[in-house]
Amino acid sequence: MIVAVTGASGAILAERFLLRAREVAEIELHLILSPAALLTAQLELGKKRRDWTTLADTIYRHDDLAAPLASGSFPTAGMVIIPCSMKTLAAVAHGFSDNLITRAAEVTLKERRRLVLAVRETPLSLVHLRNMMLATEAGAVVMPPVPAFYAGVTTIEAAADQFACRVLDLLGWSHPNAVRWSGGDELGV
Repeated sequence: MIVAVTGASGAILAERFLLRAREVAEIELHLILSPAALLTAQLELGKKRRDWTTLADTIYRHDDLAAPLASGSFPTAGMVIIPCSMKTLAAVAHGFSDNLITRAAEVTLKERRRLVLAVRETPLSLVHLRNMMLATEAGAVVMPPVPAFYAGVTTIEAAADQFACRVLDLLGWSHPNAVRWSGGDELGV
């Protein structure tokens, strides 16, 4: 699976996703960190590039357009961009692949593989919404990191973990500790 991290706020989303994905043994993780992602991770989590090395099997440079991920001949089960900046969303929506993140996303779409975009911005402008529509029409799944409060999340880490498990579901893996909706039966609803 390809995991790309952009400079949008929410580096904890990427960190928790990688941690939860690591717990699903059969997933091989290929990580791309943009320069802005590294800056955001430093500001929000105090993490440097070397801190990400234990979270993925392979890490690629953002500008390495010769990486295997840039080709459809490299088999993957899909890709998540988490968090996904509006700049990256726009590039994906319009097929503008000038770096490894956007090229890998383009390849994922053209090969009809699952692409999940954890877009991180608020409020949303009409341009953002139109780009989300275009990306969806191209085959991407737009999934803003909105917590499911029924999961009883009380910390930012728990909210990020719950979101990570939902993304894993969309990519075809089930995390053993995922909190699932159980309905209101136990409440007498």
